[in-house]
Amino acid sequence: QVQLAESGGGWVQAGDSLRLSCVVSGRNYGAMAWFRQAPGKEREFIAAISGFGVNLEYADSAKGRFTISRDNAKSAAYLQMNNLQFEDTAVYYCAARDYAMPSIDVDAYTYWGQGTQVTVSS
Repeated sequence: QVQLAESGGGWVQAGDSLRLSCVVSGRNYGAMAWFRQAPGKEREFIAAISGFGVNLEYADSAKGRFTISRDNAKSAAYLQMNNLQFEDTAVYYCAARDYAMPSIDVDAYTYWGQGTQVTVSS
């Protein structure tokens, strides 16, 4: 089994930055991704990274502001979020899948963390 634990969320003002972390434990895993879910909305893809960090995928809302990375030696993935806006307010989830290639599809990921709240005040 693969277990994920997110951290780094919090309350910030518009224009601020946050860095989310996701630590993975358990057996080997492949691609990882970040999703978010705002109240009353479906879970939304943000960014994904392949098993060795070569292939990256970003949602249009994340391009130019968010950066996904991973450190396999630390069994961790990160999401650097800059210039946060009110509409970025959501619970952010880390996800992992058994395959090396990333996917933007929420159903492609088997393993999920509990989420970390990000609140941006305008």
